[in-house]
Amino acid sequence: MAGSRFLLDTNAIIALQRENAALTALLRPASDVFLPVIAVGELYFGAYKSQRVEENRRAVAAFIANRVVLKVDTDTTDVFGQVKQQLRAKGRPIPENDIWIAALAIQHDLTLISNDEHFSELDNLTWRSW
Repeated sequence: MAGSRFLLDTNAIIALQRENAALTALLRPASDVFLPVIAVGELYFGAYKSQRVEENRRAVAAFIANRVVLKVDTDTTDVFGQVKQQLRAKGRPIPENDIWIAALAIQHDLTLISNDEHFSELDNLTWRSW
C-alpha cells in the first residue's frame, strides 16, 4: 500500500482520533491522506450536538489543522450527479453526504477508507475498510 492515496470517511476519522490500531497500520504507508469537507462538517455537527460543545469543536479544529481538506467544486458536482444516478438506477440509495464523499474520492482518484458497506454499490469507487 506504499504510495497509496486515501480519503477518510467520517467513521474512519473518528477511528483515527481514537487511535484505532488497524486503521493506523493501514494508513502508515500512505503517501497522502485527505479529509472530505463533508466529513469535517459531520464532525462539527457531532461537536454541536454533544454536551461538551467547545471542547469538541476545539478537538475537530486541532485534528484538521495540519491536514488537507478537499472541498467540493463544480467538477465534484458532476461526479455527484453521475454517482447519484447510478445508485438510483440500481435502486440502491445511500446517505446523501456519503454520495458527496464518494464523488470527491472518485474525482481525485483516491481510495475511500470507510466501514460503510454501502460504498460497495458504486462501480467506479475504490474503497477499503480496516
